[in-house]
Amino acid sequence: MKSVILLSSGLDSAVAFKHAYDRCSELLALTFDYGQRAAANEIKHAIRICRKFDVPHEVIELPWIRQFGGALTDASALPELAEHELDDGGAAADSARRVWVPARNLLFLSIAAGYAEDRGYELITVGFDAEEAATFPDNSSEFVERFNRVLEYGTLKPPTIDAPLLNLDKAEIVRLGVAIDAPLGLSWSCYESGDLPCGVCESCLRRARAFARVGAKDPGLGI
Repeated sequence: MKSVILLSSGLDSAVAFKHAYDRCSELLALTFDYGQRAAANEIKHAIRICRKFDVPHEVIELPWIRQFGGALTDASALPELAEHELDDGGAAADSARRVWVPARNLLFLSIAAGYAEDRGYELITVGFDAEEAATFPDNSSEFVERFNRVLEYGTLKPPTIDAPLLNLDKAEIVRLGVAIDAPLGLSWSCYESGDLPCGVCESCLRRARAFARVGAKDPGLGI
């Protein structure tokens, strides 16, 4: 099997990448630059991952998405949560709304589908997971199932979305990543693009909690 993979370089996509790398005969990684705060670091770390595994990599620029607004793409403040609020439905849902990028995964998967159909790739690998799906519906099993149906009508040679982490939370993803030697040390999860992860955004908090729950040191800190 051959797969296009959406590689943001975050924890989830890095583990999904290695899962696909171990099972597929050929990969093409796509990273999207849509004006997000962390674009520079996401691209840099995705390049490092692809170089390590000798996987072709393309950066897709979608600058017009920045016009949609939201805390990931404009100058508004990022939401901040305390760790105990990560599983608080109201607080987490509010945080998700503030960083929501309209139709982002719809757009990304549609572009990936074009690459897959044109180049004869059977799969589109994504890092969607159960923990993210609790507040982001475009990470859910229902979304994957329905988008696969859309691909049956929108492409002549439909690829299939492969979401190997779909039923896992972040701690289980870390555990899997350690087991399969995923490039965790080359991943970047922070919403910001500084020299170091900010440590306070929701993505940083979820990552830190996951490693703590597994009892493992995060090899990505300080990169």
